[in-house]
Amino acid sequence: MAVSSAVYSWPAMLGSFRPVRSKRWRVQCQLSPVKPAKYSSKISTDIALHESPQALFDEYLEDKSRVFEAMFPDKPKNHRLNEEEWRIQMLPIKFFFITAWPVVVMRIRCKSNGQDYPSDVPLHTTKVLELNMTKWELQGLDRVMEPSDFTLGVKGALYPDRRGRQTRLKGRLETSISFVLPSVLALVPEDVRRNMANAILASLVENMKHKVIESLVADYSKFKYERKTHN
Repeated sequence: MAVSSAVYSWPAMLGSFRPVRSKRWRVQCQLSPVKPAKYSSKISTDIALHESPQALFDEYLEDKSRVFEAMFPDKPKNHRLNEEEWRIQMLPIKFFFITAWPVVVMRIRCKSNGQDYPSDVPLHTTKVLELNMTKWELQGLDRVMEPSDFTLGVKGALYPDRRGRQTRLKGRLETSISFVLPSVLALVPEDVRRNMANAILASLVENMKHKVIESLVADYSKFKYERKTHN
């Protein structure tokens, strides 16, 4: 039996092979950011305002503390922070089985002479009461149920609109929310979420409208009576 004269050594054999470097494929998983759901509601008011020459509504608006207490009479839940801002607890927001209590900082400013008026207020208006929410927080939610990227907006304006001998109290109130739902509610259909959110906001602004406007007009009547009795 013939034996080949070639001698094979393992070092030589290993040296003849080029090491194969394994390539690591870098797969980057980029999750597209979840867009927050946005909902808004707006309501306007236009009612007759019976002014008195001895107690104009402009004079009443200048007393911001009185105006605020008339609009938000629930004193135990309200706290004045400075000359223009109050901390208040708003009506609860209920979304499915979630209930949250928004606590907001509301700024009230009285503006005149057409300076820095909201865009929808005529410049000839003598006085404008402007409401604007500057801060917020949600109370009553645990970390699992708390929505991320949550924003809440509340703003409005009230002003007397005088036409000859008649005066009307005009204004508008806007509320908006934006948030990313917690994972436990992420599968709720969009149309269901939208209908419920719109109903919540509409109820919220309608409730605020009645409380604010009715309380404000009633307190203005007291203001006129006080001026009449003191004069």
